Amino acid sequence: MEQLKLPKYGLASGLLLISLVFVSGCHKKQQLPSAEETAPTTAFTQPTAQITATPTVISAGDAVQLSWHTTNATQISIDGIGDVPSVGVKTVTPTESTTYHLVARNESASADASARVTVNSPPAVSVPSTTESDEQVFKSHVQDIFFDYDTYDIRPDAQTTLSKDADFLVSHPNIKVVIGGYCDERGSDEYNLALGQNRAQAAKTALVTAGVAADRIRIISYGKEKPFCTESNEECWQLNRRAGFSIDR
Repeated sequence: MEQLKLPKYGLASGLLLISLVFVSGCHKKQQLPSAEETAPTTAFTQPTAQITATPTVISAGDAVQLSWHTTNATQISIDGIGDVPSVGVKTVTPTESTTYHLVARNESASADASARVTVNSPPAVSVPSTTESDEQVFKSHVQDIFFDYDTYDIRPDAQTTLSKDADFLVSHPNIKVVIGGYCDERGSDEYNLALGQNRAQAAKTALVTAGVAADRIRIISYGKEKPFCTESNEECWQLNRRAGFSIDR
C-alpha cells in the first residue's frame, strides 16, 4: 500500500504560524501615556528689578535722579511715585531722607529693589544774643523819628535820621528791631491805633528800602496809650508823635 505524502512546504508553513503566535503572545501590551504626562507645561520667568539714585546724599532742596530697569514684569511701581514703565528716569526732590522701593511683578512672581537717599538738614545758623553793650550801642546810633499832627508822612529831618539808623542796622545783622507807632492824646483810641500802625509801617518801609532785611523788623502800634509826655501842649504832643526803635528780644 502506498503512504500518503504531504507537500514539503505544508509542514514548514505550519511551524512558522505556530512560532508567530507564540512570539506575539510573549510581548506585553504597550501602555499609553497619561493625560498629565502629555499636557503641555507652562514656563514662568522670574522678573528682575534694579533702581539707583544719583546722588545718594544731598542737602534739603537739592534734586535727585532716579533710574530703574526691569524685565519680565507686567506691573511696576515705586513707593511714593506710583506705577512706572519698565525702564525710566525721574527727577525727585525729597525733603527728608527717603528709601525709594521698586517692585516688579508678573502673574507668578515678583522682584524688588531699593535706593536710599539721605537728606542732610541745613546747618544751624548761630545768631549771637544781644548784650548790654549792644543795647547801649543801639541807643546811641538808632534814633526815633517824629511826625506832624494827624499824618504818617516821613519828614525830611526824619528821612536823614532813618538813613543813619539803616546804616547801623545793616552793619549789625545780628540785631533785630521793633518799631512802635505812637500818637498824641487827641482823637479816639481806634483812630490813634490805626495812625500809630501807619507811622511804624512807614518807618519800616524806609529802612527796608535802605537795605535792612524786612524779616529783622517787627512793628506794633501803641496809639496814645504809652505817651512819652503827659502835658497837654504842642511841645509835649510833638514828643508823642513818633516811631520809636528798640531791640527785639
